[in-house]
Amino acid sequence: MHRANEPLADAIRKAAWRLLPFLLLLYILAFLDRANVGFAKQRLLADTGLSEAAYAFGAGVFFLGYALLEVPSNLMMYRLGARAWMCRIMVSWGLVSAGMMFAWRENVFYALRFLLGVAEAGFFPGIILYLTCWFPSAQRGRMLGLFYFGAPLAFILGGPLSGWLMGMEGSLGLRGWQWMFLVEGVAASIAGIAVFWYLPNRPDDAGWLSDSERRTLQATLDAETEAKRAHGPRQVLAALRHPRVLHYAFLYLLIQMSVYGVTFYLPAQVERLLGRQAGLEVGCVTAVPWVCALAAAWLVPVWAARVGRPRGVAALALFSAAGGIALSSSHSPTVALAALCIAAAGFIGVQPIFWTFPTNELAGAAAAGGIALINSFGAIGGFIAPNVRAWADQTFASTTAGTCVLAIATAMGAALVMLIPVRETHP
Repeated sequence: MHRANEPLADAIRKAAWRLLPFLLLLYILAFLDRANVGFAKQRLLADTGLSEAAYAFGAGVFFLGYALLEVPSNLMMYRLGARAWMCRIMVSWGLVSAGMMFAWRENVFYALRFLLGVAEAGFFPGIILYLTCWFPSAQRGRMLGLFYFGAPLAFILGGPLSGWLMGMEGSLGLRGWQWMFLVEGVAASIAGIAVFWYLPNRPDDAGWLSDSERRTLQATLDAETEAKRAHGPRQVLAALRHPRVLHYAFLYLLIQMSVYGVTFYLPAQVERLLGRQAGLEVGCVTAVPWVCALAAAWLVPVWAARVGRPRGVAALALFSAAGGIALSSSHSPTVALAALCIAAAGFIGVQPIFWTFPTNELAGAAAAGGIALINSFGAIGGFIAPNVRAWADQTFASTTAGTCVLAIATAMGAALVMLIPVRETHP
């Protein structure tokens, strides 16, 4: 039995070592370019005269452009292959992100953030779909956990980097936030060009796999695809209106509300806690919650697989995140930072588990459309979060009202996890 499974195990190990570090780099760049506006917030508002409400709308409008083209973009990747389409996505979003250095006026800020979402649409669901083409369901949760290292690493590495770039204030006549957008945007475009030469579309294209490894891996994946088609929606339209897909979509909206309700305000919150402006020190402290999230991205999916109760572990992670968000507005810097660590660990650690639910049910074009729809709802959550936080703080004249609303939304997500039928968590 061991010899029979050896080509499959070797193929999975080679694919993990070959693909995941590169995909991780792409996700770091993606997360950094959509969230680096948080590092620029205080100085951007001071230089441009943007209001808090205008910032919240601009930060969130990215997700409207993103959601608008998620499904068609993912269907294009399914048709054209990951190599060509991911190259297009990354090069275009890098150029738009670099263009944020010209966001001196409110309407330009809105337009560039919206176009950034349009350019990046399809990236994340495309990667999730791509991973289903390489890793069987038994290994997918762990591989998704490794891929999710990208979000915390974007802040562990990107926080100090963004802080350092912000410290280049006045160099060559540019503001610090202009340097940050320019350098990080160009880096994404360069990585996009590398995608075209490095990323194979499917196992059959991987010259670094032996013939037996390619055959065994592809046969395993094909068998899983047929099983999913036999029990789930087969066509794109059927997937888009399937009750479970819509359930997952609304759940993911709530998860992403928790993520971006914290992410877009974390650097500014750390500035207030430290009493300092954005710079290397603020960037390093901002990285602390993401170190906890990095550990959670690996440990939470492994724990869920070990106990065999992904639904319960996912709900616990979200309840923990809700508590962390609620306490993150504490006036005590120690309590606030500890709460942010718990929140980040919860809402990052839950996501690799979450994505095993739909990817274990959907295949082919239905997977391309369904995964994209789910992520579109998540993008809408990213739009809602900063705006509802700003609205709640203003309406109730309180600096804690917004975080309370986000905590309630996160707890609702935990409740929705528990409504997933148990049989659906064990494909």
